[in-house]
Amino acid sequence: MQPKKSSLSTLSNEALCKLRDEVVALLHSRAEGLRRELIKLTGDTVAHAGDTNGATSAPIPIRKKATPKYRGPDGKTWCGRGARPRWLVSALKEGKKVEDFLIVAREEEGSRPH
Repeated sequence: MQPKKSSLSTLSNEALCKLRDEVVALLHSRAEGLRRELIKLTGDTVAHAGDTNGATSAPIPIRKKATPKYRGPDGKTWCGRGARPRWLVSALKEGKKVEDFLIVAREEEGSRPH
């Protein structure tokens, strides 16, 4: 003889919370069993690849912004990494050289006696 099934709408809040906790515990138990099975089949690294259990991963190191090496005529700078900025591309088309925009070269020129 099967027990009479109760409707969720007729359960009290306390009974619903208890049922929820039982469902969560059962799902965690099943997930742990599946993890153990995965470890046996594939190894530890694969079994825990997507498992964070709410923990955050190691913090991403903050990279220091690259020091500008080139300065354009309007004051914009470029560190020499990545694509060339538009101001440099247009200046190169006009016949100028990349070395003309070196920040170090300009500073040295200004500090040398003429």
